[in-house]
Order: sequence, then C-alpha cells, then structure tokens
Amino acid sequence: MRQRTGGDGEPVLLLLHGMGATSDVWAGCELPLARDWPGRWVAPDLPGHGGSPPLAHYTFDEVAASIARGLRRSLDGCRDVIVLGHSLGGVLGLTLASGAMDVPVRSVVGLGIKTLWTEADLARAKELAQRPPAWFASRDEAAARYLRVSGLAGLVPVDDPAVDAGLRAEDGRWRLAMDPAVFAIGAPDMPGLLARARARVLLARGEHDPMVADQDLARFGTPVVTLPGIGHNAHVESPESVVRLCRAALSSP
Repeated sequence: MRQRTGGDGEPVLLLLHGMGATSDVWAGCELPLARDWPGRWVAPDLPGHGGSPPLAHYTFDEVAASIARGLRRSLDGCRDVIVLGHSLGGVLGLTLASGAMDVPVRSVVGLGIKTLWTEADLARAKELAQRPPAWFASRDEAAARYLRVSGLAGLVPVDDPAVDAGLRAEDGRWRLAMDPAVFAIGAPDMPGLLARARARVLLARGEHDPMVADQDLARFGTPVVTLPGIGHNAHVESPESVVRLCRAALSSP
C-alpha cells in the first residue's frame, strides 16, 4: 500500500482520501500538520487507487480491512489513532471505528460524506463500475479526467505533479490509476456505522458542498461542523481549517 507519512510519535492521524483521489490530495495539509499536529500522520492510497493494488471486490468492510492490513507496520504499537476521512474515506474511517479491525481509533472526523443516495445515483455508480478503463493519447487529457473523477477540477491544475499519482502510462497512452470497480461500493449504512462506532464522531462539511447538506448530517444526532466558504474538498481549499478540526477531535474526551 502506497503511503505518505510525516511527524513523529502519537497520536497518529490517519488521512483517508475520497473516491478517485490519492494520498497526494493531502499535500496542502502537510505544513499545518507540521506546525499544529503533535504526533505522526499517515496517508495511504486507498485500495484500487494510486499506487495501492486493487481488490477482487469492494465493500466498505473489505476496503477498511485492507487498509488495516496495509497499515499494520505503520501502526505497530500505536494506541491512539484519529481518523480524518474525506467522502468515501470518511465512511471507511467509521468502518474502522467499529474496533473489528484492530485499529485503535479514538475519534473520526468524517468530512463531506454523501449520506443520501437515490436509485439514479446507485445505477450510475454501477454503470461506471462496469466500464473498462478509458485510455487517452496524452497525459494532460488523462489528468483532466482524473481531476473530474476525483472532484478536484478547478482546485488543482492539470500540470500539478501530484496528479501523476492518479495516472498510469503504458505504450504511449495514459489512463487513470483508479480501478473503476470501486464505483460499485454502494451507499453507506450511516445509522449502522454510527451505532457500531467505538469512537467519538464529528461530521463536517463545507458550506458550499453540493453533495451533502447540513440537514443530511444533523438527522444522525452526531455533532456537525460546517466550514464557511468552502466546497466539497475542504481539505484542499482550506487545509488549516481541516487540521483545526482534527485538533478539536484530539482535545475532546
């Protein structure tokens, strides 16, 4: 499992990116983490993304278990983990918080989790999962597609070196590194995940996130924070705000 790491000691902040992205999406957080986070941080590429191998089948439990296995060495002896997960990564953080995968999660910050899924949403996801990878004649064409799929279009330039982690080149052609089958992971059972979580949970969203509204999160009875002036990728738009959320999760009982 490809990982980015930094810092030293505990607590460990586990950064889980959203669908279609890679661990490079956390690059903007590295400076505020170096300044404000007291321990280590670990950011893996999720299975089927970036430099991490694909799975035969994608469910939230299987992906979370794969993350736990891939991080076993990084988390060896660790007793205190805070998870910051964006979108799909937030759901995986809640899955890890059940305690069933031997990751000692104290708190989860779930950022921009889509909680309402229509039949049309699920049908579209299933259709995308069945498509073969699309090949492009140039790196920039593939990069533009990567930015759309990951939700980073308009936030990260096509020529940003961080985009390369989400691409594969072969015989002069380019494609996304992401395994399309990940799209079939489905909709999360948020009430079930929250009921099983053995950790404090904070749900957060950007004020202008079109994928989730305040009322979508408030119905779960879990603390909710709305970050003003920010969209779906709050960790890219305002890394300092997101790191402050992690500090708040760290200081909460």
